[in-house]
Formats: sequence, C-alpha cells, structure tokens
Amino acid sequence: MAQENLESPHETLHLQASHPLTLISLVTFTKWWFVRYIDGPTEVITGFPMPFVCRGWHTSLSLQIYITELVIDVVTYFSFWFLIIYLINKYIKPIKVPRFLSIALLSLSVLICIPVGLMAFNPDNIYTITREDEMEILETGFRFIWEEPVEPDYSNYYE
Repeated sequence: MAQENLESPHETLHLQASHPLTLISLVTFTKWWFVRYIDGPTEVITGFPMPFVCRGWHTSLSLQIYITELVIDVVTYFSFWFLIIYLINKYIKPIKVPRFLSIALLSLSVLICIPVGLMAFNPDNIYTITREDEMEILETGFRFIWEEPVEPDYSNYYE
C-alpha cells in the first residue's frame, strides 16, 4: 500500500512562490538615493529599504556592494511576499497556482538572475560588510527598472 503524502500542496506554496517573487521584485522595484558622501563624491545609490549598491569609485563599470544592507533588503522582500501569500492562502482563499504559472515565475527569476549574476561577479566590484561612509541625503525617489535612470540636477546642490 502506497504511503499517502499528508502534507497539503498549499503548505509549501508560501516558499515556492515567495522565492521567485522576491528576486523579481528586488530587481524591478527599487529606491534611489542621491547622496553627498562626506569627504567623497556625490552619488546615486540604490536599494530598498536600505541602499546596498552604488558605482565603484576606483574604476569604471564596477560596483560597490554592501552585504549587510543587501541581506536586509532580501529578507524584507522575502518576508513581504511570504506574509502576503500566507495571509491570502490562510484567511481569504487557498491559492492554487497552475503549473505553467509556477514555471513562468521560476523562469523569469532565472532570466533576471543571469545578468544580475554577471554584474555581481565582476572581479572589479568591491564588497564590504556594511556602508561605513557618512553621507548626506540630498534627494530620494522610487523607480521601476524600465524607467529612465535618475540623473539629479546638480545645480540644485552646487552653486
């Protein structure tokens, strides 16, 4: 006699759907911060809720990536999606995700991870545990990946 699986398919839905939605939303929606580093340049840094990446100052086409802030952002996005899916599944209506939608979400997240991975593994990037430079926030805003990159008007801050 075959042993029945006592675990409901909806029990693992929270994790299955949260992973790709976390990656997709982390890349597609972000906050930009136009800052002036104390004893440093003005810079546009990105990340939500905490800024975790900016241009590298030592060479072109490099990035500075702050690990602690990145981990906090990933955990925030994951917690958001996990909580939304869990609450809908538990209190509103059980979610039944068709197989093709699950495959589409996983495929999209993999397609997003490829260019992000290529940029992240650039040997010229600088990885630090946390952002230790003091900075003054001049302007902030939100943007989606398909919107034009932010170019703040420097004349508002320098005479």
